[in-house]
Amino acid sequence: MAEQVLIQFRADKALKKEVTEIYEKLGLDLPTAFRMFMARSKMVKGLPFDVTLPKETITRAEAKNAFHELRRQAADIPEMSLDEINAEISAVRTERSR
Repeated sequence: MAEQVLIQFRADKALKKEVTEIYEKLGLDLPTAFRMFMARSKMVKGLPFDVTLPKETITRAEAKNAFHELRRQAADIPEMSLDEINAEISAVRTERSR
């Protein structure tokens, strides 16, 4: 076995808690997840995920306004019954199978 070293770093407490819960749901503990991250970094000779800026960004206010506009538009749409929804799904499935 290779010689082991201790790695320490600081992280936001809430972020650590959230990430730990995610890894636990995957059956991993935090140290194992970080070892996997390092092994994958070695394998790809870089970060094991794309590091790019988003193509387009919007502000929180713009997102909130877009949400409210969609809700306003949806208010004019009549509600569908479960039978109508199922009939629409069935029609789409029939069309796709042709």
